Amino acid sequence: MSEQHGWRRLLAEPARPERIRTHPAAPWLVVATVSVGAFMGQLDASIVTLAVPDIQRELHSALAAVEWVALVYLLVLVGSLPAIGRLADMAGRKLFYTYGFGLFTAASLACALAPDLRWLLAARGVQALGAAMLQANSVALIRTSVPRHLLGRAIGIQGAAQAIGLALGPSAGGLLISLGGWRWVFLVNLPAGILGLALGWFLLPRTRVFAPRTRFDFPGLALLLPALAGLLLAFSEASRSGFGSPLVLGLLAFAVAALAAFIARQRRTPSPLVDLSLFRAPGFGLGLSSGLLSYLVLFGVLFVTPLYLQSAAVLPPAAAGILLTVLPVGLGIAAPFGGLLADRHGRRLPTTAGMALTAAGLALHLAAAGNPVGMAGALAVIGAGLGLFTPANNASIASAGHSHQAGMVSGILNMTRGIGTSLGVAVPAAVYALAAGGRGHGLFDAGSATAGFNAAVLLLVFLALAAGALAYAGTGRHRS
Repeated sequence: MSEQHGWRRLLAEPARPERIRTHPAAPWLVVATVSVGAFMGQLDASIVTLAVPDIQRELHSALAAVEWVALVYLLVLVGSLPAIGRLADMAGRKLFYTYGFGLFTAASLACALAPDLRWLLAARGVQALGAAMLQANSVALIRTSVPRHLLGRAIGIQGAAQAIGLALGPSAGGLLISLGGWRWVFLVNLPAGILGLALGWFLLPRTRVFAPRTRFDFPGLALLLPALAGLLLAFSEASRSGFGSPLVLGLLAFAVAALAAFIARQRRTPSPLVDLSLFRAPGFGLGLSSGLLSYLVLFGVLFVTPLYLQSAAVLPPAAAGILLTVLPVGLGIAAPFGGLLADRHGRRLPTTAGMALTAAGLALHLAAAGNPVGMAGALAVIGAGLGLFTPANNASIASAGHSHQAGMVSGILNMTRGIGTSLGVAVPAAVYALAAGGRGHGLFDAGSATAGFNAAVLLLVFLALAAGALAYAGTGRHRS
């Protein structure tokens, strides 16, 4: 009996101390706690790619196999987000978020101790599952803890934490690898993970409104996972061999068929994994579409810029990495102001103005090609535009549905970000290579690199404008 009671305690969300629950700053303590996870998630996403050569050498593995260290993380993370969001709505968001930190931390240690590539890949999959438990509940916890009129500001702070993690990833990764090797890329997660676990346990509120306990949609999950896996694998392969590759076309066809079957399943099941009625909510579908395009623009410019700088011999790799940090720093500075604007003036102003500013920054980036100072200024403008856009856009999406669906909405939002991130590499890479007269990731001569850069950035300008138009259509003039 006592053993059963112990299990129940482990599966029950602990209450916050009374002095924390009643403190005026309690909502902002939630935001701060969630921002730790947001920071670590982005840091881990950008830090690992630098470790690939060292992992390949030490574990005596082929480059194609080691690339799965990044790919398996992305596949598990994006594929599990909607399911975890749905489960957290029924079982408790604090429970999933806190244990997610514990799982992420334990898996990071397992990655650092990996004796071979198979161990590392398995640990990365578990680490991604922990990260999904964090990401599927981060925006949901903010939505259910922060007053509605402060929601934009709160999500702006979380966005700033994500941007800082993204900015520090390359420099922190390079420093850790040079000092102690690739294993330190994973060991650095341990203190932050322990801190996040403790903060989540004491500062996050218990879930007050649960989704009804219904049968979990395992058939829906069995259709969604391969659909997303096929889509992400297609994008990954397209960035190397182009969208005309038979393998890419086959994967895309498979993904579309599986996704169509998933949607049909969601329409007829009484307890869907993704409630399709959410897409009828004002601004939800359009907000997701504009958000996906914004992530494509963000990661597209972060991908093609260093490729151009190295191919055209404008800057060496280390200097190019420092130049790129200007964009996420600009995003991090602007994001809280974007949230403030959304709270005071509604979401239409920061979303549409933000993407217009992003498009202008991309045009400046194009005009300043070859001039590092001019390109740095343009990247700052792009970052500021995305910083204005992202908090208001995320707040608009996060407000959709009932409170008991907050985890599901948060999972869908973060899944869209993962797909946009993958597209941000695949689409500009294909355009860059096609315009440069080559295929894949290879470096080109200065003339070809300039042609590829111009074509890719021009595409990003149009996509930014399209995101702004979708945001305008999906938001009202009234205060949200």
